[in-house]
Amino acid sequence: MAITNGYATLAQFQAYANMSTITADETTTIEKAIEAASRTIDRIADRRFYMDANATARLYRTVDFYTLPVDDIGSTSGLVVAFDATGNGNYTNTLTLNTDYVLDPVTAPQKGRPYTAITMVGATVFPLPISRRPQVQVTAKFGWYNGTPPDDVVEACLILSADYVKRASSVGGVLGLSELGAIRMSPLGRDISAIVRAYRREVVA
Repeated sequence: MAITNGYATLAQFQAYANMSTITADETTTIEKAIEAASRTIDRIADRRFYMDANATARLYRTVDFYTLPVDDIGSTSGLVVAFDATGNGNYTNTLTLNTDYVLDPVTAPQKGRPYTAITMVGATVFPLPISRRPQVQVTAKFGWYNGTPPDDVVEACLILSADYVKRASSVGGVLGLSELGAIRMSPLGRDISAIVRAYRREVVA
């Protein structure tokens, strides 16, 4: 199988685990572990560290006239922001980047992080709710900035992937026995959570 939106590659895992050669079965197991670890990280962070290949549309309800929290936007390529001024579900009022609005935080590209809000800066403001329909449609490549996961997220993925691979042959987390009893795997969940927690964000409704 191929790894889909994984935060580490097969080659990175081999280097991390000091595996010079691997069999076809081992390759499949490792690729599954990398993908599973990546999705676990997504759930811990309540965000993902890859970016959509194509721009897609999402709808949002405004919270005030000037600021709209949005899902992570990883690129301005294909970005379109439009609002519904009549409450009929037609998003025909298109806004212009850096004229009508800016993306925040403005330092996101320099920090290698995604944009998380749209802020109105021109004469136009976001409309008040006319109906219960979402007022704003954002078409964008959603996800992490340029689809490049941070180094510590890659490291977390490698640690967790290796843990998943070991557990496949260690029932109940038991690695072996000694004169002192069972040798168990360490509970890495807390370590992974500590690494990823710094990137956690509130879910946008």
